[in-house]
Amino acid sequence: MLSRVALLMLVVGVTLALPSDPYAPRPVYKEDPIPYNFAYGVRDEYAGTDFGHNEDSDGQAVKGSYTVQLPDGRKQTVNYVADHYNGYQAEVSYYGEAQYPHQYGPPVTFKPQAYHPQPSYKPQPSYQ
Repeated sequence: MLSRVALLMLVVGVTLALPSDPYAPRPVYKEDPIPYNFAYGVRDEYAGTDFGHNEDSDGQAVKGSYTVQLPDGRKQTVNYVADHYNGYQAEVSYYGEAQYPHQYGPPVTFKPQAYHPQPSYKPQPSYQ
């Protein structure tokens, strides 16, 4: 009899501990919007790399642009605006004319360099 009462109390305790509606939406933690801005650019003429990105935000909307040098010689620029009401809106433009040469030069390769660390000091034995 005592085991049945204990089992009944266990079942009632577990039932009361469960939420009344397991599918109810959970509370969402929202942070205050923080304004920010950043920019960077990379240009390496030896490797043919040229790209950059800049972005500004007032905490509500984001405005920015990025550029990249395409393999066909054109430069692609994307200007965009994004917010929670209108979503992401982009305007893409190209500068220059695409070029497709009939002959290509040798590929750009980099020779591996061996790493041989040299100690900056010569340790002396501590014993005589």
